[in-house]
Amino acid sequence: MTSHLPSMSALRAFEAAVRLRSVSGAAQELRLTPGAISRALQDFEAAAGVTLFERQPRALQPTAAAERLAEDVRILFTRMEGALARARSAAHQLPVVISCEPSLLIRWLIPRLPSLQDWLGRHDIRFVSAGGPVPFARDGIDLALRRRDFAMPKTIIAEPFLTERIGPVCRPDIAAQTVPRGAMDEIVTLHTRTRADAWNTWSRQSGTAVRPARELTFEHFYLSLQAAVAGLGFAIGPVALVQDDLRTGTLAAPRGLVADGTDYVLMSDGNTAAKLFSKMLDWLRREMADTESM
Repeated sequence: MTSHLPSMSALRAFEAAVRLRSVSGAAQELRLTPGAISRALQDFEAAAGVTLFERQPRALQPTAAAERLAEDVRILFTRMEGALARARSAAHQLPVVISCEPSLLIRWLIPRLPSLQDWLGRHDIRFVSAGGPVPFARDGIDLALRRRDFAMPKTIIAEPFLTERIGPVCRPDIAAQTVPRGAMDEIVTLHTRTRADAWNTWSRQSGTAVRPARELTFEHFYLSLQAAVAGLGFAIGPVALVQDDLRTGTLAAPRGLVADGTDYVLMSDGNTAAKLFSKMLDWLRREMADTESM
């Protein structure tokens, strides 16, 4: 039965040709000649027994069957890369690699690292600080923590562990001086480039107008929140990032926190052991349970 399967080189030629819609483009990417790509596509089409391409003078147009088959081939490549990564991990006892958004990593996850290490037992942990789409196979990432604010491929497993809630936070003495006056007028607002719409989102969700006297902008939440701790003004505080400071009284949330319509998820490409994924998810949900009362 396996004797009728196309070679790995033919699979790669087919996937690249569908994705790029070009024989020459596929040849350049795979460092083969256009003739070699064309022969591989002809053999692949013959093996499939269906028409996969509509050949046009200046373009290669994949059929609907080709698009579906190419998606299956990509899943196959991802699974093979994952299988190889697992084999290398088993051979070299590599650590669990967890990708996490920078501010969540600095302000929430690292302070809880001893608890996570105890929970995962024998696994060593290595963190990668990053946001957005996750290059699991390329970077050897096992698990990722992300706010679900971008499109995720269908092949990705994503399970929620926190409903995002946000609100203005500041030093308690500033809250006592400012907020009793009523509306959020004539305040200094602290912004972050990584979520530039945070203040507008909170204003819309809470029904509160904000008319700042001055605005300061920082690259990440961990910087704008540190500025709030230093007494520079009001920052928007995502619940996980301000959980500890609210509990200790370092920061106050005088207007409370409101849901912004997003959540945080634990992600995997399906190649991480199900037991490890489940164990990490259980830990995240347990640790985040305290945020519900804030």
